[in-house]
Amino acid sequence: MTSRREALKKLLNSAMVVGGGGLVWGNIAKASQSSPVTLRPPGAIEENKFIQACIKCGKCVEACPYDTLKLATIGETSALGTPYFEPRKVPCYLCTNYPCTEACPSGALDLKELQKESEDKSEDKSEEINIENARMGLAVIHKESCIAFGGVQCDACYRACPLMGKAIVLDKEVNEFTQKHANLKPVVNSDYCTGCGICEQVCVVEKAAIFILPVELATGNVGDHYIRSWKENDESKLKNQKLIEEGKDTDVESAIDYLNSDEELFE
Repeated sequence: MTSRREALKKLLNSAMVVGGGGLVWGNIAKASQSSPVTLRPPGAIEENKFIQACIKCGKCVEACPYDTLKLATIGETSALGTPYFEPRKVPCYLCTNYPCTEACPSGALDLKELQKESEDKSEDKSEEINIENARMGLAVIHKESCIAFGGVQCDACYRACPLMGKAIVLDKEVNEFTQKHANLKPVVNSDYCTGCGICEQVCVVEKAAIFILPVELATGNVGDHYIRSWKENDESKLKNQKLIEEGKDTDVESAIDYLNSDEELFE
């Protein structure tokens, strides 16, 4: 007959096995997810699809001539075995022959992501593949720690930017202390920034005042409710849009007239 002590010992051992197995599976599940701030190589498709498509082969890492890319290991913030890079350590140098993207056998890195759609919608064609169309992330400036915003002349990020004068421009303002000198403040243009991170690497302060975030985290979304007539393509939001009023479709012209009317303000 099994003693009470032996029964308790077996129960405890079983609990430890179950708990250990749960811990292992929990770590595996966690390892299959990525931090929202993970930066992917140029040509990466949408993050959720990327994680599903990536076969963790490491060919993109091998193809990178600058050792920019790394494969995530257990305990890191990227999904286990997937490629990522840390701009402060080694940025992407925007190879014009995009070796990492071409090396991908699964489509997780897709050359189509480096194409820009033609503005002429009547023609079914895209621009040539260009590394400048990469959108790995977007540079964000923390003004309080950027010495250029504090009155010290610094244009390190501007000078290092591969798309100098396009992705990063300098906003010139009169120095409020001397009233004689100019402050050169860097401004990031999201239409051109590739998210390569060279600016972050060369930033001269202790903790980079300019850093790369995934585009989804670095940008907002105006939505379809606000139309800025001075901004190109904004009025296209009105096309094919139907407004419902009292259960009936209202044409766009009537909606515009209603929004511009001031009758209700004086009732």
